[in-house]
Amino acid sequence: MSALPEPSPLPLDVLGRPLRDLRLSVIEACNFRCPYCMPADRVPDDYGLDAASRLSFDEIETLVRGFVRVGVRKLRLTGGEPLLRKRLPELIARLSAIGGLDDLALTTNGALLARQARALREAGLRRLTISLDALDPALFRRLSGGRGEIADVLAGIDAAQAAGFDSIKLNCVIQRGVNEDQALPLAERFRGSGHVLRYIEYMDVGTCNGWDAARVVPSAQLRDQLQQRWPLRALDAHYRGEVATRYAYADGAGEVGFVSSISAPFCGDCHRSRVSADGRLYTCLFAADGTDLRPALAQGESALAERVAALWSRRADRYSELRAADAPRPQRHVEMFLVGG
Repeated sequence: MSALPEPSPLPLDVLGRPLRDLRLSVIEACNFRCPYCMPADRVPDDYGLDAASRLSFDEIETLVRGFVRVGVRKLRLTGGEPLLRKRLPELIARLSAIGGLDDLALTTNGALLARQARALREAGLRRLTISLDALDPALFRRLSGGRGEIADVLAGIDAAQAAGFDSIKLNCVIQRGVNEDQALPLAERFRGSGHVLRYIEYMDVGTCNGWDAARVVPSAQLRDQLQQRWPLRALDAHYRGEVATRYAYADGAGEVGFVSSISAPFCGDCHRSRVSADGRLYTCLFAADGTDLRPALAQGESALAERVAALWSRRADRYSELRAADAPRPQRHVEMFLVGG
């Protein structure tokens, strides 16, 4: 009896980084028009509603199985707004049954979550991240492009907790002169809730948001503000490559995180890839171009895995480090709403 062939080694990129994390957009459409992501004056209301260009559920399942073959263990569904994708719990049930995936999560703006939270949980979704940049109703409405109500998002958080999502991540992008005054109210609202608020530095993702470095509020400044109000102590990372620096409230009221892509780049440990809703692979959040995976996908998960391994092995992305060093770097980036941030 002949011996079974040895499994192929998992790919490493040019800088020795493995592929562990896939961010998969399931739809380009969104019900918000946040100025730093999908501004209403640049993106029409009907953008992304054409289902013909999206990967089907069958294609998505094959794609994820292929990525698992080359080392992906964490899958996050994104958009656009993923809760706009019809029959999403059905897709999640299929993906949660894939062997080898250790983590299945979803990022949402939360506005549609209240009526879907239980179905998502029962389908096998285990973790949620909700984007939340303000508690003030008028400011929240303005930051959503006039499309969102903070009451709907808070109701979604409550419904998710009732459905069994115990520790929800809440991502807040603070911009100088825009929502700085929301940093402490957000912390006060979610301290002791069991949820984890994470402050994210305003990044130059995409090209249509008019990014200005002067609007970046460094994580250290936000951390110091919180420290003055509620003493903090540093926590160890959960795993190598975790993007958020973790701190615990000294009084035991939970934890808070800081994602510092501008002031403290973490490219060296980046093991994330991103696939858009139409099946294009982007090996960096700040990539200029993606690679169409559909030809390989049509040949099945083995061919898809081989194609991804070949592309990953040529990856040398470290945009944020180059930005910090004021080195030459691409000036055109994929839009955030195409790859989910």
